[in-house]
Amino acid sequence: MQDDTRATLPRRSLLQAAAGTALAAATGSALAQSFDFKPNQRYPDPAVMVLDPSFAKYRLYSSTVEQIGTGLRWAEGPAYFPEKGWLLVSDIPNNRIMKYDEKDGSFSVFRNPSNFANGNVCDRQGRLVTCEHSVTRRVTRTERDGKVTVLADSFEGKRLNAPNDIVVKSDDSIWFTDPLFGINGEWEGSKAKPEQATTNVYRLGTDGKLSAVLTDLVNPNGLAFSPDEKKLYVVEWKGTPNRSIWRYDVNPDGSLSGKMKFIDAADQGALDGFKVDRDGNLWCGWGSNGALAAEPVDNPLLPGRKVYPLRGRSEDLDGVMVFNPEGKAIGFIRLPERCPNLVFGGPKRNRLYMTSSHSVYALYVEAHGAV
Repeated sequence: MQDDTRATLPRRSLLQAAAGTALAAATGSALAQSFDFKPNQRYPDPAVMVLDPSFAKYRLYSSTVEQIGTGLRWAEGPAYFPEKGWLLVSDIPNNRIMKYDEKDGSFSVFRNPSNFANGNVCDRQGRLVTCEHSVTRRVTRTERDGKVTVLADSFEGKRLNAPNDIVVKSDDSIWFTDPLFGINGEWEGSKAKPEQATTNVYRLGTDGKLSAVLTDLVNPNGLAFSPDEKKLYVVEWKGTPNRSIWRYDVNPDGSLSGKMKFIDAADQGALDGFKVDRDGNLWCGWGSNGALAAEPVDNPLLPGRKVYPLRGRSEDLDGVMVFNPEGKAIGFIRLPERCPNLVFGGPKRNRLYMTSSHSVYALYVEAHGAV
């Protein structure tokens, strides 16, 4: 797999000498506001919160949240490539994929345009598999020589909606969600009318056959397997009172059964992308879901007028919520921006990379990614 050298920008250090100076990307690459971030100087980092004693073993005492890149409009779809030490991140509204290189700390453009790439994953052969969630509306694979292969762009003769998040199972089958986000408006691509009657979860077999394994969820989003791959977890963005994670049994033939609501984001948390560690814990991107309160209130910034506030404060919700295999919240990592997705990376798969609105953050933990 090759990066687009025409789009790669000059290297620069991402750790500034002055305390807390913003990590802007190289000249010309910051197509949105960059934000200052000052890491916590003392250990342990108070941003890493223990909600249950069982989480304490996953918190590294001498590790703090770091900002490794900023200047994005909506950071999503992180994928880690262990062979190269790369983290790829989608910047959807800017129609590009960014690359963070662990070897030198550079943060540069990997692909531009990206066809509004959203979810990305590194497959078992070290290739990039991407959900292009608007305009092209397809799933592609970037071969090692840089050639792009289209894996799926339609189902039963009709175009896919907007492929969103994606995982690769140990049998090399590819599973992805297909909600409407990429064609609902102009912000993350181009508005278009859906051709599919439902928003599905698909399985693409090694034989090239595409199957709709779930058709009853309204805008399915993030998905991940349990460590033994006997369970599949899927976020439902809408269709229940709150965003939810559903759990399914994975049958030997690739079908799903035993639907059970595993997590209900009753605190207005915006469940989106998530990953599972080797112990079966779910590390979930979290933040305000934007829901408004039922009644308006006075606002000192607008005297004489009432304003509908959010249900739940973003400052209290932005970060990563960790649930154990029984669905109990055990830990929280507070971030200064909403986190829609994350991935485990680093040579030991114990560095948590968190794509968070305008920026990308990292934290070493005593947990390891399951896949």
